Amino acid sequence: QVQLVESGGGLVQAGGSLRLSCVASGSIVRNNVMGWYRQAPGKQRELVATLTSGGSSNYADSVKGRFTISRDNAKNTVALQMNSLKPEDTGVYYCNFRWALYDYWGQGTQVTVSS
Repeated sequence: QVQLVESGGGLVQAGGSLRLSCVASGSIVRNNVMGWYRQAPGKQRELVATLTSGGSSNYADSVKGRFTISRDNAKNTVALQMNSLKPEDTGVYYCNFRWALYDYWGQGTQVTVSS
């Protein structure tokens, strides 16, 4: 089992920045993927960004150039720096840990961007 705890959400004006953090604990295996997904009201959960333990990243087109994902493998943490935020970035952001067929989710943290 892997437990994920997110922090850093909040309310920000359009154009502002927020930084999300997630700490993983439990049965952490070395080769894994950590990332962030989000879910806006009335919409499906979608990928924001992922980062493998080897350093390969993947971003949704809508956040490229504005968001940066990073991780500390020694501390089992992943962060999402979000700049130039837009109202359409509003949603609940979920931390994700994936290894083989195992998929773990955090409880989510709310991000609200006002126009």
